[in-house]
Amino acid sequence: MDASQLAELRTMYVFTPIEGQTWGLAYESLKARLLERDPDEFIQIQEGGQVRGSAMHYGITLEGEELEGYARVRPEGISILDSTAQAAANFVGWLREHVVPEGAAMTFNTAWGLEEDLPDAAVPEVTRPRLVAAFLAHLEATGLE
Repeated sequence: MDASQLAELRTMYVFTPIEGQTWGLAYESLKARLLERDPDEFIQIQEGGQVRGSAMHYGITLEGEELEGYARVRPEGISILDSTAQAAANFVGWLREHVVPEGAAMTFNTAWGLEEDLPDAAVPEVTRPRLVAAFLAHLEATGLE
């Protein structure tokens, strides 16, 4: 698969605190951050039971692209669905600025990485183009053909 095809691939990206740490993620604060961006943003909090737990389904528009995702407080993490590597990098920029506490690290994986049992990888503190390159390298590591 060539670089342009890889760049157009869409998958779910999952972002989490590094093991043993927390971001203090709460649905109400995430909801407030999303609504600051767009008061008409789609947000739905689903209360769960003992087995499934709760989740928040949301919409977010970044760089003119409408995306959807899920957040969970247990286990703590936030995902973006049907995303390109570029959109995921834009989302990381927003997370770092508005959700993840300053200085806190985050890891990522993708739906394909999870299927291939790839371990979560650290989200590097690099420029957006280098972050896109890291996400593309991850996609290549999943063995996509």
